[in-house]
Amino acid sequence: MGTEGSSVEISEPLLVEETQKIRAVEDTEHHQIPEWKEQITIRGLAVSAVLGSLFCIITHKLNLTVGIIPSLNVAAGLLGFFFVKSWTSFLSKLGFHVKPFTRQENTVIQTCVVACYGLAFSGGFGSYLLALDERTYKLIGTDYPGNRVEDVKSPGLWWMMGFLFIVSFLGLFSLVPLRKVMVMDYKLTYPSGTATAMLINSFHTKTGAELAGNQVRCLGKYLSISFFWSCFKWFFSGIGDSCGFDNFPTLGLMLYKNTFYFDFSPTYIGCGLICPHIVNCSVLLGAIISWGFLWPFISQHAGDWYPADLGSNDFKGLYGYKVFIAISLILGDGLYNLVKIIAITIKEICNKSTKQSNLPVTTEVLDGESSKLLMEQKRRDEVFLKDRIPSWVAASGYVGLAAISTATMPLIFPPLKWYLVLGSYIIAPALAFCNSYGTGLTDWSLASTYGKIGLFIFASLVGTDGGVVAGLAACGVMMTIVATAADLMQDFKTGYLTLSSAKSMFVSQLVGTAMGCIIAPLTFWLFWTAFDIGSPDGPYKAPYAVIFREMAILGVQGFSELPKHCLAICCVFFVAALVINLLRDVTPPKVSQYIPIPMAMAVPFYIGAYFAIDMFVGTVILYIWERINRKDAEDYAGAVASGLICGDGIWTIPSAILSILRINPPICMYFGPSSSS
Repeated sequence: MGTEGSSVEISEPLLVEETQKIRAVEDTEHHQIPEWKEQITIRGLAVSAVLGSLFCIITHKLNLTVGIIPSLNVAAGLLGFFFVKSWTSFLSKLGFHVKPFTRQENTVIQTCVVACYGLAFSGGFGSYLLALDERTYKLIGTDYPGNRVEDVKSPGLWWMMGFLFIVSFLGLFSLVPLRKVMVMDYKLTYPSGTATAMLINSFHTKTGAELAGNQVRCLGKYLSISFFWSCFKWFFSGIGDSCGFDNFPTLGLMLYKNTFYFDFSPTYIGCGLICPHIVNCSVLLGAIISWGFLWPFISQHAGDWYPADLGSNDFKGLYGYKVFIAISLILGDGLYNLVKIIAITIKEICNKSTKQSNLPVTTEVLDGESSKLLMEQKRRDEVFLKDRIPSWVAASGYVGLAAISTATMPLIFPPLKWYLVLGSYIIAPALAFCNSYGTGLTDWSLASTYGKIGLFIFASLVGTDGGVVAGLAACGVMMTIVATAADLMQDFKTGYLTLSSAKSMFVSQLVGTAMGCIIAPLTFWLFWTAFDIGSPDGPYKAPYAVIFREMAILGVQGFSELPKHCLAICCVFFVAALVINLLRDVTPPKVSQYIPIPMAMAVPFYIGAYFAIDMFVGTVILYIWERINRKDAEDYAGAVASGLICGDGIWTIPSAILSILRINPPICMYFGPSSSS
C-alpha cells in the first residue's frame, strides 16, 4: 500500500528452506486441517475488528499527514497471533477447554484485517473523496478557472459508507475464477503474501512460537514507549500549529524555515524502520532537491514569474509549482511502471503458453527429498482446490453488484452518468487482472495509478459541467476494484502456503471488506470532527486531496492557468521520472539499488522535509542495527517499527477525544531567535 507499495524479494530457495522448516508442523497437522467453516471463528472476527480499527486509524493518520503507508501485513499477523494466543492461554489457566489456535485461523485474521484497513487507503479518505470537500475547493481558490462551487461534496458519514458498500466488493468477485491460474499455474510469487505466510507458519512451530513471543514483547514495549511519548508531547503542543516538539528547530532556525527539522514522531521513525532504505533515502533526496534548492530558487523570481503579493497557498504562486511538479513526478513514475508491468505480464503469459505447448512428456526419477517436496506441493494443491468457489457465484456476484452500483452511483455523484459507471465496470476486470499479475511479479500494486488514469479519462469525457466530480468518483471506482482484487490474490497466495481453504480466505475477505466499509468511515469521522483536516499550516495537511482535485481540473481545463515556466519545469521532472526508472531497470543490481525512486521523491515536494528527516533517522537506526547484529535486526525491526507506529496511532484516539471536548494542551513550547543585546 502507500504511495504504491514496497518491494520484497522472495526467492525459490527461500521457499524450499521455509518448506523444510515447517515440515514438522505439516506432519502433525497433516490429517487435521480444520474445515473451512472452523477456520473462521468468533474470536478471530472479534480480534480482526479490533485490529482493523487500530490499523484504519494508523492508515488515516499517515494518509492525512504524508501519504506514505508502509505494509502492515506482518504487524497484522503478529498482533493476531498475540491476541488469540493470550486469550487461549488465559482461558486455559482458568480451567476452560479452548479450541487450539491454528495457523489457518491466524491467516483468516490477517486476511480480514488487511481487507479492513485496505479500504482506509483505497476508499479515498485522504485523496479523491477529500478532494471533493469545500475546504479543498476554497484552498485552490474560488476564482481559479475550472474550480466550481457546484463540484463540491463535503464528507458525510452515511454517503461515504454507502459509496464503499457499492464499489468495494466488485474487485473481490472480478478475479475469483482465476485464483488457480494465478497461484498454481503461473506460480506467481506475491512477495508480501509469501513473507506473511512464512511468518505465520513459523509462529506455529515450537521454535517459531518462542520467537513470536519475544517479538510480541518487543512490540508491546515500543508500543508503550511510543504511546507515553506522544502523550508527553501533547502537554507542550499548545494552541495553534507552531508549538511543541512537532516544531522543534533541531537543525537551527534557518533550516527550520525551510521545513528541515526533526519532529520526534514515532510514526515516521517506525515508517523509516519498515520501509526499504532506498525509499527513505529517495524521500530525503526529494526533500533536499525541492526545499533545499528548487523552492528557494523559484522564490527569488517572485514578482517576475508570479505576483509577489500572493498568499502562501495561492495556486498562481509558489504553491502552484509545488503541487504541479509533485503531480508530474507521480504521473511519470506511475505511467512508466504501468507500461512496464503490462509488458512483463504479456511477456510472461506468452512464455507460459509456449512453454506449455512445447513440453515434452518425460518421466523424472525423483530422489527422496524432491519427492517429499512434491508430495507437500500436491497437498497444498489439494487443500487449495478442495473448497471450490463456483464460477457462477463470482459471475453473478459481479453482475449483480455492478447493476446495483450502476443504478446508485449517479444518486451519490449526479455528474457520473449510469452509462459511464457501466463502462468502467466492463473494463475494470481487465485492469484488475493486470494489477494482480503485476503485484504477483513485483509486489508493486499500482491501484492509485489506475485510479488517476480513470480520473483523467472521465474528467475530460464529462467536460466542464461536472467533470471534476465525475473524474474523482470514477477514480474511486477504479482504485477500489484493482486494489481489492490484488489484495485478494495476495491473500490467496498466503492461504495456499499456510494450507488454508480458498473458501475461508474469500469469506474472510468479504467479512473484512464489510468491516472496512463501516470502520474506515467511522475512524475517518473521528479525525474529521476532532482535527483541522486539510489546513495547509496544520499537521493534517491531507496533501493528496489538493493534488487529486488539481488533477481533475487539469483533466477538464488543460494547462492554461499554470504560473510562468511551471509547465516547462513539470515536463523536465516528468521526463526525469521516466529516465530514472529506466536507469533503475537497465543498470546492474549493485548500481540500481542506489538509484532513487521518483514516486517517493515526489511526496516531500508538497508537504515539507520534516518527515523525511524522521524516516531517515529510522533508516540510519536500522542500518547500524544490521551492521551490529543482522539476525537481531531481521527478527525484531518489524516488531519495533509496528510498536512505534501502533503506539502513536492509539494516542490519536484520546487526543481526538480531548480535541472534541475542547480541552487544550496547557503549555506552548515555542522557539525564536535570541534578541541581540
